[in-house]
Amino acid sequence: MAAAPTLPISNSSSESQPPIATPAFRAFLARLSTSVRSGLAQRRPWLELVDRSAFNRPDTIAEAASRIRKNFNYFRVNYISLISLSLAFSLLSHPFSLLVLLSLLAAWLFLYLFRPSDQPLVVGGRTFSDREVLGILVVSTIVVVFLTSVGSVLISALLVGLAVVCTHGAFRMPEDLFLDEQEPISTGFMSFLGGAASSAAVPAAAARV
Repeated sequence: MAAAPTLPISNSSSESQPPIATPAFRAFLARLSTSVRSGLAQRRPWLELVDRSAFNRPDTIAEAASRIRKNFNYFRVNYISLISLSLAFSLLSHPFSLLVLLSLLAAWLFLYLFRPSDQPLVVGGRTFSDREVLGILVVSTIVVVFLTSVGSVLISALLVGLAVVCTHGAFRMPEDLFLDEQEPISTGFMSFLGGAASSAAVPAAAARV
């Protein structure tokens, strides 16, 4: 009697994981969450930020610049929060720009940064290399930022936030603040800008080299 043919069995453990389930993406989210919580824990009391008795007009531009520098060192988490609120309010008031920006961010995350190295991008039966994907994403980012309303919305929101921060920093007297000149700027809330992405994205990028 002839032996029954062997049926092919797929090994689910060898199949590629979707980008959202990759260890690099989970590590990125964990680092981002930890950095944000650590940074928010370093924020100064908001009542101290708006203490009316501490406001006075600077006598010179040099004094205003010195106040801005000292106040930013002390209130940097609060200032970043204000700029973030300005960006969030501006994007929420422009739903199309928010949708385009989120789509662009998702494309960068799932099509390049956290896409498994053994899972090539295939669209319409054509396989795209990593360089082609990177080139398309870069061109798309340039078009979105500079040739659509998204760029103007972001720049306007940043300018408004920076204007508020600089005005507060120039008029808020820093003499009553306990400043630590040796405290590094890139700690807590700001560190995730470079650290979170590099710690998670570098392994994913190295795997494609």
